[in-house]
Amino acid sequence: MKVNWPERIWVNSPVRKYVQLQETRYFQRMGKLAQAGKCLEIGCGCGVGARIIHDAFSPSAIYALDIDVDMLKTARRKLNGWKDTPLHLLGGDAQVLPFADGEFDAVFNFGIIHHLEDWQSGVAEIARVLKDGGVFFFEEIYPPLYANPLFRIMLDHPRENRFHGPQYRAELARAGLELLEGYKESRFAVLGAAVKKENEPAP
Repeated sequence: MKVNWPERIWVNSPVRKYVQLQETRYFQRMGKLAQAGKCLEIGCGCGVGARIIHDAFSPSAIYALDIDVDMLKTARRKLNGWKDTPLHLLGGDAQVLPFADGEFDAVFNFGIIHHLEDWQSGVAEIARVLKDGGVFFFEEIYPPLYANPLFRIMLDHPRENRFHGPQYRAELARAGLELLEGYKESRFAVLGAAVKKENEPAP
């Protein structure tokens, strides 16, 4: 689901960039990226996250995906003149990722999964495109923050099939993503990382 205009203002604001910078510093402490790792950011918006990921993790390539064509146009303008690391901006739905199995060493989610009508498919797709041992870095928020009486009127989010902490953590486990110790969680949000478990060899 595309963000509406109040949330668009937020995601393009300097305050949001500052929050993402702080969250990424936390990601750096939680998990490492494989050497010359290949990264995917879902819901890349105006491209701020891609720049932060580049500076913090020095990946070999970054793929940044968003369902909103207008946001991708903004990202292309803001990232004009990007050098060094290959950057691929593309339109797509995080519920059906247009990538092969095991293609990425890391996937980044700055508060996108709660925008998905079928968020379980989003989690499963992230696990699918991660390599064994790959890391899913995430910031996610829960209904008490975005569906309270005020924000429910202001913001446009799916109303059905929502999740809180227990459901989110259970879905990660179901997808084969093992939550790393040290994650932060409240009744409003969670910040952390999970590793895709390596497939056990057949006996």
